[in-house]
Amino acid sequence: MWFSPQVIQSFPALFDGWMMTVSLTVLGAIGSLAWGHLALALQLAPLAPLRWLVRLYISFMRGTPALVQLFLVFFSLPLIGLGGHPLLAAALTLGLNSGAYTAEILRGNLRIVPRGQIEAATALGMAPWRIATRIVMPQVLRASIPALVNEFTILLKTTPLASVVAVTELTYAGQMVIARTYTSSQIMLIVSIGYLAVVLPVLALGRQLSRMPRSGQTRLTSPATPGRS
Repeated sequence: MWFSPQVIQSFPALFDGWMMTVSLTVLGAIGSLAWGHLALALQLAPLAPLRWLVRLYISFMRGTPALVQLFLVFFSLPLIGLGGHPLLAAALTLGLNSGAYTAEILRGNLRIVPRGQIEAATALGMAPWRIATRIVMPQVLRASIPALVNEFTILLKTTPLASVVAVTELTYAGQMVIARTYTSSQIMLIVSIGYLAVVLPVLALGRQLSRMPRSGQTRLTSPATPGRS
């Protein structure tokens, strides 16, 4: 048997780490979409200070290491009475970091919406928020699916940074098992399979969503977006 009894006995600890990784990824993805949409809306705001503030946020998140951002958030939470919550710090950092890229992905795909559709909706008396939610964002989100799926995979691969604030995610759980069993190759193989078990279904879902036909509309091709490689 290639997996030793010690490795098999470590499966519960690895599973707990895998569940923590999944939780971090889901929380980070929700935060990424929330911050990304908010940043996009503020970039389109008529007030210049709001646009400058969002550009500063995006530049900071894209221009500084995620590890530095994690330390900044972790050591800032006690100032607002939320100290001692490493999971909160990790999830918040992942969401804020990824949200900057999501905002740029969405902004890059705004051009996909024909100007005539917005003008027609305005002429019909639709409110701006209805135009955004019923016409603009559905098309933008659909066009952004490939880039957003790519961002999701990068978010997943960023979760090991949470270990520096004592969050026992999958990679850190694997390292602790290795320190106890001295079975590096076997444990790292299991850890790799754990990440693939999250990524592959998401990639398959993204491909299916991208191929779904749209009723009454021509198929649109996503332009190049400033996502991460």
